[in-house]
Amino acid sequence: MAAPLTHYPESSTDIQGLKIRDLLDEPLMRGARVIAGTDRLDLELTWLLPLAEVASRADSLDGVALYARPEALLANGAALDTLTIRGATALVVDGPAPEEFMHHQFSDELVVIEMSSRVGFGALNRLLAERTLNHELQMMRYAMRVRASLAELFHRGAGLQMLTREVCHLARNPAMALNARGQVAAHCGLGGRTLEALSKSVPQALAAGVPASQRAAMQHTRVDRVAGPDGSTWTCIASQINLGKTSHGWLAILVPFSILDARDLASHRVLAEQATAIIGSEMLRLQSVDEAEERARGDFIEALLHGRFSSDHDLQARADHHEIDINSSFGVFVAHGVLPEPTDNPATGMLRLARHAANICAQPSSRADATVIGDVIVVLRTLSQADDVDLSPEMDDFAQAMCQALEQRCGAPVAVTYGRVAHGAREIRNSYSQARITLGLARQLGRSGVSSYRDLRSFTVLAELTDTEHGQQLIEQFVEPLRTGPNLLETVTSYLTHGGNVCLAARALSVHRNTMLAKLDRISRTIDLDIREPENQFTLWLAIRLSMLANARTTANREATFG
Repeated sequence: MAAPLTHYPESSTDIQGLKIRDLLDEPLMRGARVIAGTDRLDLELTWLLPLAEVASRADSLDGVALYARPEALLANGAALDTLTIRGATALVVDGPAPEEFMHHQFSDELVVIEMSSRVGFGALNRLLAERTLNHELQMMRYAMRVRASLAELFHRGAGLQMLTREVCHLARNPAMALNARGQVAAHCGLGGRTLEALSKSVPQALAAGVPASQRAAMQHTRVDRVAGPDGSTWTCIASQINLGKTSHGWLAILVPFSILDARDLASHRVLAEQATAIIGSEMLRLQSVDEAEERARGDFIEALLHGRFSSDHDLQARADHHEIDINSSFGVFVAHGVLPEPTDNPATGMLRLARHAANICAQPSSRADATVIGDVIVVLRTLSQADDVDLSPEMDDFAQAMCQALEQRCGAPVAVTYGRVAHGAREIRNSYSQARITLGLARQLGRSGVSSYRDLRSFTVLAELTDTEHGQQLIEQFVEPLRTGPNLLETVTSYLTHGGNVCLAARALSVHRNTMLAKLDRISRTIDLDIREPENQFTLWLAIRLSMLANARTTANREATFG
């Protein structure tokens, strides 16, 4: 049975001070006797203050030992309980304590030490300060050694794996670097089933008890018990890699024991905390390289979509760099991106949405690349190489899967469209243009779901008519005048969509039938055409279709020109 994931309280793991037990081992403390609190000798001490001096103050006394001469105890004995509540850790009596004081009922939180002979406050204070500062000096020297060792490797360009290996060498235990998504970016000292088990349990432990909205915030170094292979329990000392206000992951030192010696735990914490800055710098460098490569790939995909190549040699060279076979068959899929929630960086959110779309139905035999143009997500996907096979079902299956995945991610209806198959990179431009025109038409028609260029045949057969003089005359004569009135174009479009049925059109627009009739009369007067006549309805329907197609093509052409 796997060990439970348990997070140690921060106070029990931050062991870097001088313990009472260690203080009693000093020659100056020879002959000292513990009167009370013998079970609390592992508490830390940071300072020594006179009892009479702190009795009149109200500040915290956490980790503070109180000094008192025997003759001053009886006068200040009543204040001990109050000082203990304020956090006082120990009381050092400089000499044999009075008999009356020995019968005092001490708090369970206070360690009372009786010296065999008087040594003086100065000597005790100097001893405690020297031991505390000596410990801190050792930690500082170790921290400087760690930073110097890792910094040298970093400046030599050793890479993330070598830096993680050096952390493993310094800790004499396995080490693991996790990226911001909790994935293992580098590791050393782990392999096989051990790596598999810890790759799951470590990210789970680091995310446990921390809300997703706060995981990027600054956190202290933490110590957790994590599940290893065969039901074993490991100790994970992890420090979060924070650069600025952004979390880039974790550096974890993994020890195959559930209980660690305090000294080892303290040194591992120092190592993890010092290494995170350099490990984080290397991860940030790698992220910058990846982002630059991604931008270059995105620029190439956009050039494919718009046909921006100076020559076939330019196309071939850039395609070879990005490992794209220009002789493959491609499908171009587009969708309007809808971010599921507001974000400070919409461009980054859209790019993540595009990556999510590209990873849908991932297969070894096909690859998909994604980019974002304005508010449009574009996925370029390689298709089957069989020229004699109809690739339409394959494209429709992917479009349906892409639409479903985006709707689940965005929480809103999404329109996904695609053009004809592009046989070779040179045909991608036409396929993308068809997909964009189809998306523009779907948006004007209020459609969601999947639509292909061939699905809108009533529009596509009119494509050549749109730019002709007769097509422009129809638009100017019958569509443009309706844009000047309130909802006139929307009203007549609904009327024609419902086959000239006034009641159905009125219900769709949520208006009264009489209001609908009045607007239809106004529309007829505006365009000087009785729209109740079937022949006139066809003419107006044709003009509206040409207008929609012209708008969609204008958007696509503008994008190709200024994108």
